[in-house]
Amino acid sequence: MAATKIIILIGTMTGTAQLCAQEMELALGDDETQVEALLMDNLDVSVFDRDGAFLICTSTYGQGDVPDNARALYEDLQRKRPDLSKVRYGVFGLGDRTYAETFNYGGKRFDDILTELGARRVGERYKHDASSGVLPEETAVEWCQEWVSKLQEGNRAPA
Repeated sequence: MAATKIIILIGTMTGTAQLCAQEMELALGDDETQVEALLMDNLDVSVFDRDGAFLICTSTYGQGDVPDNARALYEDLQRKRPDLSKVRYGVFGLGDRTYAETFNYGGKRFDDILTELGARRVGERYKHDASSGVLPEETAVEWCQEWVSKLQEGNRAPA
């Protein structure tokens, strides 16, 4: 069976999403799973031309915005509107429920635009709450292992 390829795209302001992505990369990378983590800095829609499934790991910033380093990619998706019907993805969002109006909107914004462009989400969008007292990097490892299982089930499903 071919190795599963996963590209983790990281949107971060303070480094927490990057820490989560690093933990996911360590947890998932093995003989069957090839993982590449990329900060969203300087990325554009062409990143989705790569082979593999995408895991968006992003925080929320300001008034429910994507982080500064993710803005160019997000705006490029909105502007160019590529056909992403061959793309499968997951979203691990970071937020703080004390900002109820915009809780986890960084992840939601990516989820919404990818869905609009035809990409298929695998599993549910994860919404980590910084106010929960649970470290996001611990949750990230558990969640991403379940996500990869769902992804691999989809790989085996008849087309």
